[in-house]
Amino acid sequence: MLRAMSSIPEPVIDAWIQHPTPAFVRHPIFASLHRWMRERGIPDEIPVEATLGALDSAGVARALVSAWSSPAGPSISNDEVAAMIHAAPERLFGVAAVDLHRPMQAVRELRRAVNDLGFKALRMLPWLWELPPDDRRYYPLYAECVELGVPFCTQAGHAGPLMASEPGRPIPYLDRVAVDFPELTIVAGHIGYPWTEELVAMARKYENVFIDTSAYTPKRYPPELVRYMRADGRAKVLFGSNYPMILPGHCLEQVDELGLDEQARRLFLHDNAARVFGL
Repeated sequence: MLRAMSSIPEPVIDAWIQHPTPAFVRHPIFASLHRWMRERGIPDEIPVEATLGALDSAGVARALVSAWSSPAGPSISNDEVAAMIHAAPERLFGVAAVDLHRPMQAVRELRRAVNDLGFKALRMLPWLWELPPDDRRYYPLYAECVELGVPFCTQAGHAGPLMASEPGRPIPYLDRVAVDFPELTIVAGHIGYPWTEELVAMARKYENVFIDTSAYTPKRYPPELVRYMRADGRAKVLFGSNYPMILPGHCLEQVDELGLDEQARRLFLHDNAARVFGL
């Protein structure tokens, strides 16, 4: 049974989580995150019930679960995510990942993930591919997202893992995508820090550009993002935790400190994600 936190009476949708498979957590690029999380050991198998328990304890009703693909291959495959969703189909929703270096194969895999597996979005991380989102290899995927009617999710801001951060800068890279694909819904996660002002400017400018707050607890949201959430950005920002890097409960226990009114709070925690992802 869902156990909602006392300060979070609303149903919550988490826009960005991963179920931590051992292959994913053990990847060398996450060494810096292991130190930050004080990770002491990684089990050989992590049951999906562990993720559901973390959502339960935070009062999270539904979550978008991301696959991961990199130039070295998938560390969380789309089929693995589909199996997780099968365990809790009313609560978990898939976000696909594909091989950017094989554009036509990537388009076909995205089509399969949405049409056959029921996934709700595509997520690609520029730092992981060392290619900014205006690279030509992304463009067939943007066109397919528009045709399928699903959002393109990405990371904006510096890279926490041991990779270069420049591909995550919102302007000019993601800005160019928004210009070239006005019909594409873009959800930029990780708040764009240290370029949050650029990402807020984009969300103000483009009707279909949204921000999710994954990888940051509310106490660490930059002031310009909080001001935006309280005012004209209340319909443009989605709650995300980036579990398992951050527990959703740790984020949600700080939401009161944002000073959101009742409408802005519900939009942030639930309604914006429900609308953007069609849940």
